[in-house]
Amino acid sequence: MREGETDVGDVGGSSGVGASAGGWGLRRRRRRWVAYGVGTLAVLVVASGGVGWVLYTQLDGNITPDEAAAAELARYAKERPTALVKDAQNVLLIGSDSRAGEDNGRYGTDSGTERSDTTILLHLSGGRHSATAVSLPRDLMVDVPSCRSRKGDGSRTEPMFAMFNHAFETGGSACTIRTVEKLTGVRIDHHVVVDFSGFKDMVDAVDGVRVCVGEPIVDEAAKLRLPAGEVTLDGEQALGYVRARKSLGDGSDTERMERQQRFLAALVNKVRSNDVLLNPVKLYPLLDAATSALTTDPDLASLRGLYELVRGLRDIPTERVQFLTVPRESYVYNSNRDQLVEPEAEKLFEQLRTDGPVVVSHELPMNSGGVESGEHGPYGSGGPSPSPPAPTFRGSTAAEDGCG
Repeated sequence: MREGETDVGDVGGSSGVGASAGGWGLRRRRRRWVAYGVGTLAVLVVASGGVGWVLYTQLDGNITPDEAAAAELARYAKERPTALVKDAQNVLLIGSDSRAGEDNGRYGTDSGTERSDTTILLHLSGGRHSATAVSLPRDLMVDVPSCRSRKGDGSRTEPMFAMFNHAFETGGSACTIRTVEKLTGVRIDHHVVVDFSGFKDMVDAVDGVRVCVGEPIVDEAAKLRLPAGEVTLDGEQALGYVRARKSLGDGSDTERMERQQRFLAALVNKVRSNDVLLNPVKLYPLLDAATSALTTDPDLASLRGLYELVRGLRDIPTERVQFLTVPRESYVYNSNRDQLVEPEAEKLFEQLRTDGPVVVSHELPMNSGGVESGEHGPYGSGGPSPSPPAPTFRGSTAAEDGCG
């Protein structure tokens, strides 16, 4: 547990946006794709054609448009980065730790604050050659701009150098987007916010997700008790698994984010299985849970909007769906906080801005940044690129089986 923290940890997975589409999967069983944070959106779209207009309208109306964020971002339109590659898309996935409401209140007292326990910058390459999901640590020290306060009284916060999740806590999704854009120089095209309850409901809707546990886990704070070996987690267990910190590994945020990434890849694969996609009894609860869990920018707040985002993703091979954490290390003035590793972080941001290739390898050290190397192949965010060699970062792909 980090100094000054009272909660268990991240809601990794709260971004909870899951798998690809049934029809596509049947036609291209060996060309499966998984896009963390985006795949379930494809499921929503493909399935909607079969549930009838009434159900379609209900599902469509479940999604909450984030009008307040749109208005705030419009206010600062001139200072936002310019999108450099027309066909590429950058989606910010935010896992909220809100304790508001009966379900979320089980995970702590609502003190009037809501933090972004998990934030992922998902880059979809132009031409949809690849999808790259970059986790941003909540404890990363960043410059947070002045933002409209979440208090609803019209006040504005002061700009400050603070932990990254302070942006969402004080200024909501618009403040988080502006903070990410200031940090990375990457234009955010869309955003999606999901809370505890939404993530849990999606896992339960697919009858649980299989993970592999190296040793028994007992974590009372995370409400988690698991035996070693292959385990199918229900929603409550899954939430504890992606939030747990003390009882797993070295207790670092970096390791926890990697565990979240592996779990969400498993969730995506479960959602895209025929047992879910071809079974209306299972499919509709999944669609209902997923759409009810989402708060998005107005352009995404409909099944049609989601379809427009994900329709080109069906042919991305799993080895080009990549997960990594931004290069980070302990903050020089407080070991309980993080700072970027430079120049590696800027190399990554430059590749995302220009839709350049990115390569991941799980063989790099835990807190390693990128290295200039082409040995893993020249594929990445922008597809094949003969030169220069793509920078390599510690990470994994959806093709890697966590139970292998």
